[in-house]
Amino acid sequence: MYDVVIVGGGPVGLFLAGEIALAGCSVVVLEREAEPHSPWRKFPLGLRGLNAGSVEAFHRRGMLPRLLAESGGRAEVGADLDADQASVPRSVSHFAGIMLDAAKVEVAALPPRLPSPAMDGMLTSLDAVETVLAERAVGLGVDIRRGVEVTGLTQGDDKVVLLAGEREYTGRWVVGCDGGRSNVRGLAGFGFIGTEPQLTGYLFVGDVADREKLRPGFNVTATGMYLRMPAGGYIGVMDFDGGAFDRSQPLTPGHLQTVLRRVSGTDVRVDAVELASSFTDRAMQATTYRQGRVLLAGDAAHIHSPLGGQGLNLGIGDALNLGWKLAATVHGSAPYGLLDTYTAERHPIGAGVLDWSRAQVGVMRPGEYAPALQSVMRDLLDTRDATTYVWERTSGTANRYDLGDGPTPAGRNAPDFRLEDGTGLGDLLQDGRGVVLDFSADQVLSEAAAGWPHRLRYVAGPARNDLGYGAVLVRPDGIIAWADGRRPDREAFEQHARRWFGSPRL
Repeated sequence: MYDVVIVGGGPVGLFLAGEIALAGCSVVVLEREAEPHSPWRKFPLGLRGLNAGSVEAFHRRGMLPRLLAESGGRAEVGADLDADQASVPRSVSHFAGIMLDAAKVEVAALPPRLPSPAMDGMLTSLDAVETVLAERAVGLGVDIRRGVEVTGLTQGDDKVVLLAGEREYTGRWVVGCDGGRSNVRGLAGFGFIGTEPQLTGYLFVGDVADREKLRPGFNVTATGMYLRMPAGGYIGVMDFDGGAFDRSQPLTPGHLQTVLRRVSGTDVRVDAVELASSFTDRAMQATTYRQGRVLLAGDAAHIHSPLGGQGLNLGIGDALNLGWKLAATVHGSAPYGLLDTYTAERHPIGAGVLDWSRAQVGVMRPGEYAPALQSVMRDLLDTRDATTYVWERTSGTANRYDLGDGPTPAGRNAPDFRLEDGTGLGDLLQDGRGVVLDFSADQVLSEAAAGWPHRLRYVAGPARNDLGYGAVLVRPDGIIAWADGRRPDREAFEQHARRWFGSPRL
């Protein structure tokens, strides 16, 4: 019997598998597809944008250099680590096809940020991400089994039995990371609610005659939106047909040409199609992320349109949040209710992303009022306040979990505090333990922190910029659990350490 069975070997399942194995648990990943390196995962159809929060997650587990190398140069340079404050983000993407100027982001209005080797975002591919995550997982002892589709699930008081073909797999816990059409979600009886689609989207690579008639980048039109990448034959189209065409008919050159002409208002010709796929903006979310010993993460827990590129990032956030909590539960060291905080923290974040995608569809939706709405949005998004708001919402670093601690930084992503010797918080989090940073002159928390030797790393010494704090307690997922002033309160620290790491054990 495995400690954890993960169904789904995409980025979310592989990231989660590595997190749980890092804590010494036995993990098997069951993936229905037999071949991991399909053309759909490679550039250009496999192109994905990782936001600042996701890039930081890779940095904090020591995988960022490998990901940069595997991404083939489609990455940006990291921050100046000698700077006192983080710089202006290098990119801020778009909202409903309206491009934004990263130079308009007001850094001073954002939650405190410090320079980090993790840049503010990067372009990569699903193939690169999965390659790096699979290497890490296998290196930590994860058993990855491909060509295995789960068709049955029976949950007991202390285990879950999965049926795949004629074979059974048993785990103390099961996590469904098996995508928007999750078998685990259906077999375990999770509720899945939301809104029906307004559009069918298409992505294809092919030969398009007179493609110069299509403007590069995102283009919102009177009938939808199209995207032309500046190089190669990569085209994206969004057609407001109520989602009627998605997966209903073959994606022929003739059909793609008809849709592209209608949406773009040009007479371009699609001569051949190499690869093509379709999607909708259907936005659905599981009512809870846990049913007994079965949990959901990634697209199994929430689906939405790819507008803004939030899906992969949202799933990585799920895995980072769940991994250490589930591992502590397996080991019996988790405080009461720790695993329930997964749904409590991640469900509101997911709901926010679904609404973000719905809002973009609402702005793009054709109609006689659409040009006026889009004009107003363009004016708003040309301001510093609106651009800052969009970056804060989409970066992944400005999310805040409600930890019930009032106006303190608790619940926010921790800045990359850097000690005088150059060691950064990201370096200290790589083994998956929490971190106590004690900046106080007399190391007030040294004895108290010793009560959690296998769950907390205690580090004392001044920081290049401590942002006015005397001590900071950081969870394994990089979230601030507690912070205090120049003279840290030992009793307050112990209270918060117990809340997240259980009873102290010497």
